[in-house]
Amino acid sequence: MTTFTNKLKEKDTVYFLVALAVIVVALFLPSSIALIATSLFFVFYAFLRPQQSLLFLVIYVSIRPFLVEVSPGLKLVGDLITFIAFVKLVISSGRNWKTLFSFKWFEWAFFALLIAGSLSGLLQGVLPAAVIFQVRTFVIMYLLYYIISRMVLPDDWLKRLAWVTVWTSMISCIHGLIEKLSMRQLLLPDVWKYKTLSATNFVRIYGLPGNPNSLALLLLFGIMSLLFLQHIYKGEKYKWFLNINLVLFVGVFILTYSRGTWISAFVLGAIFILTTRNWHLLKRLVIAGVAAIILIYYPVNWGVKYLASLGLEAPADDPGSIAGRFGETFDQQNLALMTESGRFFYISKGFEIFKAYPIAGSGFGSFGGSATLSYGSPIYDHYGIRSDIYGGKFFYSDNQYIQIITETGIIGVVLFAAFLLGMLYLFWKERKTPIGKFMIALWFATGFSGFYYNIWELKLYTMFYFILFGVFASMTNQYTKFNSKDI
Repeated sequence: MTTFTNKLKEKDTVYFLVALAVIVVALFLPSSIALIATSLFFVFYAFLRPQQSLLFLVIYVSIRPFLVEVSPGLKLVGDLITFIAFVKLVISSGRNWKTLFSFKWFEWAFFALLIAGSLSGLLQGVLPAAVIFQVRTFVIMYLLYYIISRMVLPDDWLKRLAWVTVWTSMISCIHGLIEKLSMRQLLLPDVWKYKTLSATNFVRIYGLPGNPNSLALLLLFGIMSLLFLQHIYKGEKYKWFLNINLVLFVGVFILTYSRGTWISAFVLGAIFILTTRNWHLLKRLVIAGVAAIILIYYPVNWGVKYLASLGLEAPADDPGSIAGRFGETFDQQNLALMTESGRFFYISKGFEIFKAYPIAGSGFGSFGGSATLSYGSPIYDHYGIRSDIYGGKFFYSDNQYIQIITETGIIGVVLFAAFLLGMLYLFWKERKTPIGKFMIALWFATGFSGFYYNIWELKLYTMFYFILFGVFASMTNQYTKFNSKDI
């Protein structure tokens, strides 16, 4: 209790709580007033405390879908923090501003990919607004890497990042369990509460991120943060708090039934444990997994059945199981659906379009990306593309690679490969260090995720990836760094 009280007295904590209070109050204000008030506050907040504001992004981006659903006036907070932190970095560079234009090979490949995809899209008749939207989606989180990698970070910044991630994950877990046990009737915006879900998806926890896969990704980084903090606090300090939350996070992680994230987590954990030979970590995860199944997974599913017996509306199907979720992957009916209008359908159509535009592709904003969700595509009608899953013509390709192949052709594939391999080269040079091994594991997990997610367009994931990548670059002195201190 004394430690917690002392924390509340610290200036950093006070500013952080004030920022949280502004968000909470804005939820109850008219959208127009909330937009003005939050914009003004976070412009000053990010300029005066750029390092802390970047930590605040973890909270905001993680639960942004919930916040914006309740109050659309909160939609600019993330962009403002990122942009103002960038401006503060530029100001901090002083007369040494030319070093801000020093880039690694993977960055040049990234910029070239953006230019190639944009030009191709404009030449193929994609709306300029859609092209800009797609470029912004790719760039906005990269800016976090740019800022953090060139910033002198306090020694405890990574620890503070871990704590913010843990608290955000814990609140999301508690909210998710309430959502699950109440059959999606409590603590949800009305639009979410009355959203029609299939029986398969009804049993999954959506949480504050508004999507079971996004919640699973948040908890993946929450679990990593807990393990990092356990490594730091090797004694009794926070022991029970961290252990209890590890079981909680793993339990809710399982209840998201997010097969893709489960696979990514396995790849990341396996590579990191094998390269570090940290068998104690493996033991800790196994114990936490068993405890989570016994203390969280089964009790929650039993609780759902019990509350359903009291009259709460529940899906007709079983609450779900791990084996059942993986079994659905190879179910004949599910495979047929994916072939007709799902992942396999998009892959097939993607290669069909690629054959028509093999060199430069059909362009950004033309196939299965963020831009097509808002603007549609000029080529969908010609290729008979539809989506029974997402409705109408608006869908994610759910495969980052087929999107790159289709939209940017051979040129884009080469540039995208250079982008990915350029990052791996930086990590490989630091392979003997713990952070180097971790980033290698994270890189492979990210690459694997690209087979079933548009992973480089998922803001929640790329936020964590580029923040951690930025910390890696700052710690290994990849660039000239500037002192953008919090005031």
